Amino acid sequence: MDTLVSLLVFFQALGASVGALLSIWSEFVYIRAMRDGRIDVAETAHMKIMANGLRFGMTIMLLASLGLVIVSYVLRDTLQPTLSAGYWIFIMFALLIISISWALSRRRISFALGSATVFTAWWFLAYLTLGWLYPLSFGSAVAFLIVATAVIYAILHYARMLAVHTRINSRQSDDASDGASLAQK
Repeated sequence: MDTLVSLLVFFQALGASVGALLSIWSEFVYIRAMRDGRIDVAETAHMKIMANGLRFGMTIMLLASLGLVIVSYVLRDTLQPTLSAGYWIFIMFALLIISISWALSRRRISFALGSATVFTAWWFLAYLTLGWLYPLSFGSAVAFLIVATAVIYAILHYARMLAVHTRINSRQSDDASDGASLAQK
């Protein structure tokens, strides 16, 4: 049974890590798409792959979590996972990612706020499943998530602003070089 528990914990951590890493990759793809001002076919293909990867990560993570709860129940452990704050924090982050992703797909929330929230929640899940997050109460986890989301929102906003600024500067330099080449002819 210890092997099964270790395998389930591994899959839970794998799912959270896949989600966290793909959230970084998706931000890079989005910033690259913003740089030229349009989303081309290759960028759309990348985004579909990332969406499938994020779904895969969430599915593995939630199935492994369910498996851990079932194994704990079958073994009649004295400490049931569903009675701990860490478990409910985990479930809250997973449901937050699912609901914010749904709201983003239906355009019911701003992209900047939604992507920052999903990005932060994936990283919280990764840290939580890997055991790198200090044990928090449910209220402190919510407060920490809000503060971390605000910081990530600011960082992503700045990175996106730089990408747009780079695009505008490159267009201006392209226009100036086109004008100079026309003047030479």
